Amino acid sequence: MPEIANIPGIKQLWAKTKGNSEVCVAVLDGLVDLKHPCFAGANLTQLPTLVEGEASPTDQMSVHGTHVASIIFGQPESSVSGIAPHCRGLIVPIFSDSRHRVSQLDLARAIEQAVNAGANIINISGGELTDDGEAEDWLNHAVNLCRDNNVLLIAAVGNDGCECLHIPAALPAVLAVGAMGENGQPLDYSNWGQTYQTQGILALGENILGAQPEGGTIQLSGTSFATPVVSGVAALLMALQLQREKQLDPQKVRTALLETAIPCLSEDTGRCLVGQLNISGAVAHLTGETMSESEQQNSSIEASGCGCGSTPEVSLQASASPENNHEIPSDTGVVAAGTIEASVIASQPLSTTNTSDSQISSMPNNHTNGITASQPPQEMGSIVYVIGTLGYDFGTEARRDSFKQLMPAVTIENTQIPANPYDARQMVDYLAANLSEAKSLTWTLNMELTPIYALEPSGSFARDVYEAFQQLLSGEVEPEDSEEYIERVSIPGRLTGRTVRLFSGQVVPVVEPVSPRGLYGWRINTLVNSALTAVRGEQAEADDDQMRRSLSSFLNRVYYDLRNLGQTSQDRALNFAATNAFQAAITFSQAVYAGMELDSIAVTKSPFCRMDSDCWDVKLKFFDPENNRRAKKVFQFTIDVSDLIPVTMGEVRSWSSPD
Repeated sequence: MPEIANIPGIKQLWAKTKGNSEVCVAVLDGLVDLKHPCFAGANLTQLPTLVEGEASPTDQMSVHGTHVASIIFGQPESSVSGIAPHCRGLIVPIFSDSRHRVSQLDLARAIEQAVNAGANIINISGGELTDDGEAEDWLNHAVNLCRDNNVLLIAAVGNDGCECLHIPAALPAVLAVGAMGENGQPLDYSNWGQTYQTQGILALGENILGAQPEGGTIQLSGTSFATPVVSGVAALLMALQLQREKQLDPQKVRTALLETAIPCLSEDTGRCLVGQLNISGAVAHLTGETMSESEQQNSSIEASGCGCGSTPEVSLQASASPENNHEIPSDTGVVAAGTIEASVIASQPLSTTNTSDSQISSMPNNHTNGITASQPPQEMGSIVYVIGTLGYDFGTEARRDSFKQLMPAVTIENTQIPANPYDARQMVDYLAANLSEAKSLTWTLNMELTPIYALEPSGSFARDVYEAFQQLLSGEVEPEDSEEYIERVSIPGRLTGRTVRLFSGQVVPVVEPVSPRGLYGWRINTLVNSALTAVRGEQAEADDDQMRRSLSSFLNRVYYDLRNLGQTSQDRALNFAATNAFQAAITFSQAVYAGMELDSIAVTKSPFCRMDSDCWDVKLKFFDPENNRRAKKVFQFTIDVSDLIPVTMGEVRSWSSPD
């Protein structure tokens, strides 16, 4: 049985540091048994997600999540000594027995949660097998958010045993991790591919000892368990950065791990990705300090082994009696009801083998829970400002049928037919006469027909919000050429920490709009005309047609190219900039008047802000399509997103830029 302590270079790294509470690692996986003795004294916080409940030894994903977390956070002298026990941890459950697969949307949501809560490293021991390594916009946006916030995302390459790509491991800026055996060679079922040869490394992933729910220990194999080895080492390297009074730089750590990886001495070098994890080399790369020469020799000896023909097995050695040992089967393909076809699956091992001999004894589960939360979960009550379309759902067949019975029949060509509660026009008319029934619907905020949030107004203004919903829905069913047609809506609210299961089975988080203030319906035609009227006051000779094209391009680009969940500060600033088209129109007027067109939109943290505010600069860059030598024009306005309703600050500033 390989011990984590025997990984080449780890003891020498532990002599320098076992972590720092300023380094935060988020684990996106199954539920974790935080009462396990190995976590006693660990600095862990569990964030509220779409997965609820507690870890159970009969829940395969709880076993998976508890094991992964223990490899990083297991405390010294416990049954499982983790790699970075003194680092802070965020537990972000995304898998459960009923959710072996999650949509890319839900994975993106969890990544954004982790970034917002202060993660420096995000560990994802799962992924989705793809033909081309391309992700949906949701996931691309979340990965870009990690890059922009200097967060290192580490993900498993998967256990399909093929030259194939998993996402998010194959996405740019992600550090991909494959699994190798004790002999230093890649396990037969660890995936490989061209992309991984520039951004992937191998780490020990065979018979890794870890915790299991309710106090036991277990050995598991696969890329899922090699990934937290790399995440733990990366966390220690960041702790070294802090020791040397340097700023945390996860991307430098990623570079150090990749550039110092030890190539495999094998004919099929592609299966080795960039190479093997080289702890001593990474330390030297970051600090200039060399570790013991004997340790570096051990690393080379490990790399020279063969053993490529090993059988992919998972050895389970539980502390319980042999008859209580249980198997973790390979992925069953169970898809949570209501998820879209694209899904992310926990990187399960291919097969399991029970062993009753050479059992591992574990500490009895009689410790008090010594886990300390370094900060409360930030998602409870956090602000959302999101753009999409309004929809409704019934939740159950019974609720749907109750509406069908209560709604009046409709007459079409002198023929009376039963009401159809799925017909939004009929629902609008029914709610106009029976507004109290709006509370019986599950209102949703959708993007491209995909529900993102459930909307549940409450409090003194709940009736006013439901009335606004009815009016917005009424505008959405108008003909597109109508002045009353509403193409999109903007919804401010607060995440409640609760979830709702829709009729399809999809689970979505609940947002509470606290008042009708800030609820906007995008009547595009009216919006553009009003903005043009405002512009004419500034630029009497502005080209209306060009202004209309530029303004429409801006609105569509925010919605389609830059669409987001509206949770992060920069996303709320961007969404408000799109909603506040009057501000954008004033900005456009000078550039459009000069014959320029919109080139790019960027949101950056503002260096100037009021006390207790959260200010972001929205920069609109314009270019001359007929003269590429002409300097680009940059316009910037600042938005404070600290309140439920964002506000603009100061005047629009502008300057010329060569690029």
